[in-house]
Amino acid sequence: MKNQIEDFIKYLEYERNYSKHTISNYQRDLLFFMNYLTKEGINNFKDVEYSGIRNYLGSLYNDKYNKTSIARHISSIRSLYKYLLKEHIITNNPTTLISNPKQDKKLPNFLYYNDVEKLMSVPDKKTAMGQRDALILEMLYATGMRVSELVSVKLKDIDTYNRTIKIMGKGSKERYVIYGGICEELLELFMNNGRLEILKDNDSEYLFLNRNKDKITTRAVEMIIEKILKKSGLKVHVAPHTLRHTFATHMLDSGADLKIVQ
Repeated sequence: MKNQIEDFIKYLEYERNYSKHTISNYQRDLLFFMNYLTKEGINNFKDVEYSGIRNYLGSLYNDKYNKTSIARHISSIRSLYKYLLKEHIITNNPTTLISNPKQDKKLPNFLYYNDVEKLMSVPDKKTAMGQRDALILEMLYATGMRVSELVSVKLKDIDTYNRTIKIMGKGSKERYVIYGGICEELLELFMNNGRLEILKDNDSEYLFLNRNKDKITTRAVEMIIEKILKKSGLKVHVAPHTLRHTFATHMLDSGADLKIVQ
């Protein structure tokens, strides 16, 4: 079974071009599933029946896994069996009747306009790090890009003439986002002042850098936003993804077409 999981992981990596994060989740979930089967005396995926998968999911419920995690496990197992069927390793897919748990509906978290203004006023734009942090906030809000996309922005991706940024999204899908006048001013300020001060005599292809002159990480951006939120005095939960939801909400409020925002 382990060899079949490894072959499936290679298939996701080289043929489906999945991200490392997604592949890691699949591998972890499937090895966990394999260990469960082994304990149940099952040593071949083709011997697994619908009832066996139901029992496995029941064990996840009993171990207090949340619905999102269980849904991910189901997705991993379902994808594996589709692959095994395609490769003619099995003749019957026991996941056909398995359905995902119903998720609790939550309203997307977003900020009101005055809350955004309070956040934006916190970074000290007279300092290099303040300029960087202000640009991080504005770019997340003004473009709606994901934090994973933000930290990967390179200088060559930015078209200052047309005010667009090329980003590589999920599944290695390339797209362009547009930024406005405020973001343009902060970008120009940071590029001509703060970023040069951080770099000194060094060089980097990435836009956002840490104090060690290295590409900034997603966790570092989360910590920056947490620090800014604390200083702002706002009593709301704000994560990088909150600014993405806020971007979408404010676009819709301004009359943008839903399909374009999506």
